Amino acid sequence: MGQLPLPLQLADHAVFDSFLPAGNEALVATLIEVAGRTGAGCWLWGGAASGKTHLLQAICERAGDRSVYVPLKVFAEAGPEVIEGLASRELVCLDDIDIVAGDAGWEEALFELCNQLLDSEAQLVVAALCSPRESLIRLPDLKSRLSRLPVFQLQALSEEQRVAALQLRAGHRGLELPAETARFMLSRSRRDMASLYQLLDRLDLEALRAKRRLTIPFVSEVLRQS
Repeated sequence: MGQLPLPLQLADHAVFDSFLPAGNEALVATLIEVAGRTGAGCWLWGGAASGKTHLLQAICERAGDRSVYVPLKVFAEAGPEVIEGLASRELVCLDDIDIVAGDAGWEEALFELCNQLLDSEAQLVVAALCSPRESLIRLPDLKSRLSRLPVFQLQALSEEQRVAALQLRAGHRGLELPAETARFMLSRSRRDMASLYQLLDRLDLEALRAKRRLTIPFVSEVLRQS
């Protein structure tokens, strides 16, 4: 595979308005500033399905054509050649950098990209499962360069915040999701937000097909059919 085709399609739900910032207000404010051309960027980290991809795509949605979203989980096997030319963008968002940490070829390519972005005064946002200090990146110069970025840890949502996050996502899609129905979803599904959002997507389709509201009996019926 040659150079990465640009731009990549972003998920239509991945915008700042559909992300509940509870506990992560400073991070979200920083990312909005980055999208508005303020600051050099940042490193954000947190567990799987904590919202990192949503936020990186939200930055690119807000920043428009001057930005690019790069999911390294998707392109890692293709080799580091796919990121050639990314420095032509003013804002580069690298998702899942953990996937290529420890790979000498990838690390050299990322270090070169960092230098090019620095020379052009562009911005870099990186998402990972851990902080820069805990990263498995072996190239000292790359680790040092990335460690200079402001670091934010995504805070996990509480029970009630998960309910609020589901209601926010539902409202963004034009759905009414009562709090008691959202709590029922939490009690009948995996509790990570990615799984909950997938369930909400399914319920949206089923409710549209059946012309039903998102009540507990309806959600229970859909879950029994799975």
